[in-house]
Amino acid sequence: MKTKFTTIIATVALLISTITIAQANDDAVTLTSAGHINKIEASGNVEVYITNGKEDGVKVYNDYYAQNAMVQNEDGTLRIASYKNDALIVLVTVTDLRAITANDHAIIKSYNGLSALSLNIDLNDKAIASLDVDAVAANITVNDNARADLYGMIQNYHIDYSATASVNKNELEAYSSSEREIVKPTFSRTPRNFRVTAAL
Repeated sequence: MKTKFTTIIATVALLISTITIAQANDDAVTLTSAGHINKIEASGNVEVYITNGKEDGVKVYNDYYAQNAMVQNEDGTLRIASYKNDALIVLVTVTDLRAITANDHAIIKSYNGLSALSLNIDLNDKAIASLDVDAVAANITVNDNARADLYGMIQNYHIDYSATASVNKNELEAYSSSEREIVKPTFSRTPRNFRVTAAL
């Protein structure tokens, strides 16, 4: 029953994502100089949808220039950032994605699934990732109050997570997996007694 309910939730979320992109399609701006994309870094109030394709590409589904947003590819790292009230919606097509980093309130979602050989996923602050992944290996870090909803098949994965983070992997299959809670060091505020010995 729980699995059926989770499947229904995932289907509804994907349907809403599809509707969102379809509605915003009229305002799409295709960035022709996207270049090769190995890593995506998303910050601020952005929704990034990632899909596989024959060539790398970026489409922005908002009035990109009016939002004063940043969508920039530098040496294979695609940086997406916007701090406006309305979320910047971006569809990224990739051929060889290796890393995803999300900060602030960024939302990352796979669109029609995401295939990769090896993938590093790093979620910070209140970022959310909902990914249907087919990968050989993955290292996933979920910090702070971030949330990761993971589906599909990753043959070998490792997850590091903080106590305040949320990780849903009920529908994630794997041959081998491991996980570890990130324990932040605590510092004692008790003053230490130092003894000074003077040589006479």
